[in-house]
Amino acid sequence: MTPIKINNPVIEVENLRFYYGEARALHGIDIAFPEKQVTALIGPSGCGKSTLLRCFNRMNDLIDSSRVEGRVLLNGENIYDKSTDIIELRRRVGMVFQKSNPFPKTVYENVVYGLRIAGENDKNFLDERVETSLKGAALWDEVKDRLQESALGMSGGQMQRLCIARAIAVNPKVILMDEPCSALDPKSTARVEELIGELCKDFTIIIVTHNMQQAARVSNNTAFLFEGDLIEYGLTKELFVKPHNKQTEDYITGRFG
Repeated sequence: MTPIKINNPVIEVENLRFYYGEARALHGIDIAFPEKQVTALIGPSGCGKSTLLRCFNRMNDLIDSSRVEGRVLLNGENIYDKSTDIIELRRRVGMVFQKSNPFPKTVYENVVYGLRIAGENDKNFLDERVETSLKGAALWDEVKDRLQESALGMSGGQMQRLCIARAIAVNPKVILMDEPCSALDPKSTARVEELIGELCKDFTIIIVTHNMQQAARVSNNTAFLFEGDLIEYGLTKELFVKPHNKQTEDYITGRFG
C-alpha cells in the first residue's frame, strides 16, 4: 500500500495508550492525520475507534478512572500537557456525536453557543456567523425564517446538520464525527455525506463509522482498528481494494465484525 504522505499533519498520535481503570483500550497507537482531508476510523464494535476519536479533544477526561499515556499533538503541541486550556482545545477540535444533541434553545442560540461561551456578544458578528455556519451546514435555506424557534422542533437530519453548524461556528481546525449518520434515514445520511465532502475543503475531518460503504464514499484515508491496535492505515481507495493485512481483508469482506 502506498504510504500516506503527510508533511504537516494537523494531529499526530505517538504511542498512545488509553486505560479504563486497569483495562487497556488502546495499545500504543501511532497515526497522523493530514490537513483538510477526511479520515475514517473503522473496525468492529469495541475495537477502540471511538475511544481514539475522543482522545483528540479530551472528551475521555470526563470518564472516571480513565488515563492516557503517550502524546497527541495538535499542530505540534501536546494536548495532554498540563498547561492545555481544555475549552480552547474543544474550540479548535469540534465534535459531532452519534445522536444529535441540540440544546433546548432557539436555532440561533444553538449556533452561537460556543461563541457566547468565548465571550462574543457583538450582534452583527453573531448574525454573520449564524448565516455562514448554517450555509456551511447546508441548512440555511431550510431554517432562515425559523431562527428564533426551538431547535427541538427540527427533523432528525436537520438537528444533526444544526450540530455540525454549531461545531463550525467557532471555526475549528478539526471536526470529529462519531457515527454521525447512524440514527438518520437514507436521505438525511446522503445529505450529511455530501456535506462532509464540502466541509473538508475548510476543515480536517476524522469520522468513526461502522458503515464501510460510507467510509469508502466520504474518506480520503482509512484506518482499521482491532482490539485496541491500529492494524492498517492507508489511502481509502487502496485499502478497500487491496489491503495489505489479512485481518483488514477479512473485516472489509464481512468475514467478521
